[in-house]
Amino acid sequence: MKLSVVILNYNVRYFLELCLKSVEAAISNLDAEIIVVDNKSSDGSCSMIKQLFPKVVLIENTHNGGFSKGNNIGVATAKGDYICILNPDTVVAEDTFTTLLKHSQSKENIGIVSCRLIDGNGLFLPESKRNIPTPSVAIKKILGLSKSYYASHVDEKDLGNVPVFVGAFMLIKRTVYHEVNGFDEDYFMYGEDADLSYKILKAGYENFYDGSTTVIHYKGESTLKDRVYAKRFYGAMQIFYKKHLRSNILFDAVVWFGVRLVPLLKRTSEIAKIKINRYVMITSEKSSELESVLPQPLKLELKLEGYLAHTEYILDQNYLGFKGIISIISNRPKNSLVTFKILPKNSNFIIGSDSSKSRGDVIRFEV
Repeated sequence: MKLSVVILNYNVRYFLELCLKSVEAAISNLDAEIIVVDNKSSDGSCSMIKQLFPKVVLIENTHNGGFSKGNNIGVATAKGDYICILNPDTVVAEDTFTTLLKHSQSKENIGIVSCRLIDGNGLFLPESKRNIPTPSVAIKKILGLSKSYYASHVDEKDLGNVPVFVGAFMLIKRTVYHEVNGFDEDYFMYGEDADLSYKILKAGYENFYDGSTTVIHYKGESTLKDRVYAKRFYGAMQIFYKKHLRSNILFDAVVWFGVRLVPLLKRTSEIAKIKINRYVMITSEKSSELESVLPQPLKLELKLEGYLAHTEYILDQNYLGFKGIISIISNRPKNSLVTFKILPKNSNFIIGSDSSKSRGDVIRFEV
């Protein structure tokens, strides 16, 4: 078997359904399997998988053991030569895996391969490519100076070696994953991706970034920016620092101070909602059941005729395909006042997110 896609899920049932539909389309011409490890969700995720995706290998954990442990359980079951660690709040294109597998197969000494990530409104997520959080980088991050935290030497749409990738999307040889003992289970959430990336670099491999391929990561579904997030993030940074980069008492003191003080200062910022005056659905259909649940009239169009301000675009996956949807969202002009929802194939809901800092929206309708 060529590829095993491992998805760790926790209470994101509708985003998981969208993700699984995109993954199924992306592996249609590959010898591949999908493994979902569920960390005891209470939102019907497992029932949905059993009903709609009977070929998916479902592992139902009896408790939430965290990101590292859950993914290690999935990889232990995997049969593919390559593993893709994938978040359940992502959308991949039909050619995502084939494109990135070419890099893995054509390059010697390859470690992790990853790609450009955008949020649900088309904004590039800088954590797609990061630097090693050395003491100086870690201190700058703690103090709110994040520029050196991200790998700016490679443009977001270019190709090149990058030290650290985010755990939302990682493609790696299964043998390499096991060689470095996978994700370190000392991390419950956050930091384990930097740890794995760094272990692979230390083992003599190179991590490669392909910015020509784009994946949507809604992010807010699994990474809410609140004080709990801040505490876990900086706590994970401290674990990483102790394991790999301890240098002297001064750095220890600054990191210790930052890990404890910064979470107390963090506040969840208000997200400015874009006012929506019209809804446009890109579809080949003549009518839509959605009209009854939307607050404004719905206009149906065969193609996107520019990005109109204060408009929500509903993108029909039946008509556009996942690559077409990603392209429309990714090409949104900067600062344009638009939002997006996706209508998955054979589903009775539309789904999307206006920001990486807040939960997305699911609108259900009757068929």
